[in-house]
Amino acid sequence: MSANHVSVFAPGSVGNVGPGLDILGLAIAGRGDTVHAEWHTGGALVVLDAGHPELPTDPSRNTAAIAAAAVLRRAGIARGIALRIEKGLPLSGGQGGSAASAVAGAVAANLLAKAALDTAALLECAMEAEATVAGRHADNLAPSLLGGLVLVRSVEPMDVIRLPIPDHLRVVLVHPAQQMKTRDARAVLPDVVSREIALHQAAHVAAMVAGACLGDLALLGRGISDRIAEPARAPLLPGFAEAQDAALAAGALGGSISGAGPTAFALVEDDAIGARVLAAMTAAYTEAGMPSQGRIARVDHHGAREV
Repeated sequence: MSANHVSVFAPGSVGNVGPGLDILGLAIAGRGDTVHAEWHTGGALVVLDAGHPELPTDPSRNTAAIAAAAVLRRAGIARGIALRIEKGLPLSGGQGGSAASAVAGAVAANLLAKAALDTAALLECAMEAEATVAGRHADNLAPSLLGGLVLVRSVEPMDVIRLPIPDHLRVVLVHPAQQMKTRDARAVLPDVVSREIALHQAAHVAAMVAGACLGDLALLGRGISDRIAEPARAPLLPGFAEAQDAALAAGALGGSISGAGPTAFALVEDDAIGARVLAAMTAAYTEAGMPSQGRIARVDHHGAREV
């Protein structure tokens, strides 16, 4: 970082992680968004490059810019910033792309301005941006900022807990040739659930937290059972049900829809099992008439960082 320029990378993430709708998120290594920020003599916040032709350069609609502006407001700084964004994550892909841009924008502005905002304040600034495209939830934002597996206990006030996760855990991600806007995926969620479903979700989120804290990957995998979002969203995602079944048959610990979709994820114990699961999932999507691309990734334990 120089006095006039900073670049920040923020990793993608799996939101919800099964039953943890809006409250569990897992940072994924390898791909993410990068925001380059520098002081702008014009006195306004400008987006010089949004990173993709479909993304707005209007700073009032760009998630990285909204988050950066929120940081400057909190810090009481009235200078202009110019942003350039590199998108490493797919649009509407269920891999935390909008959250990664928001987090990178917030952290970049914080570093450039030497604002020294704490974790809670940075998340709140990033959530201002995320709310414009995905609603007020931090299950993608928190892991993108902090790394690892994160439990969001509350967003008002902001309270997030980073959970331990074994280093050898691998995440298989398969992205079918489809886009799913978060607003559309949230629109199909039920407004009311039964007591039975509420208890099921609570028990399985607790199992996942216990599995993470105990280093028990089998328990973590058994906890991935969602009766709220997955049943509502699966009909919108051709091939998902078949890919999920194929993943479990090939040895996955568990798996579900990544965030709002369309990406599907599966947790596995090592790279060898991951290769089998990846092959099985992509074959299942192909049989369902849905081309797909996939990868095996580690957990990103670092979160957003200067590059």
